[in-house]
Amino acid sequence: MISTVTTTTTTVTTTEVMTLSIIAVVALIVFLALKEILSSESEKKSVQSFLKGVNVAIIPLLLVFVSIVAYKVVALV
Repeated sequence: MISTVTTTTTTVTTTEVMTLSIIAVVALIVFLALKEILSSESEKKSVQSFLKGVNVAIIPLLLVFVSIVAYKVVALV
């Protein structure tokens, strides 16, 4: 059982990590842009609930972005 878990976790390649990180950064940009654009229409109740709920997606993506930046800085040094 332990060898199966080890084999599965080591099959992730660098290109897959970079692809997923690009997707995460693009998603973060899209969510931040949507939040900024829709914040001007905060009179509608559905928009208000979306603005409150979008933080659920933004905060983890922000953590991913910070970890990507930290990795790039450490890799340069």
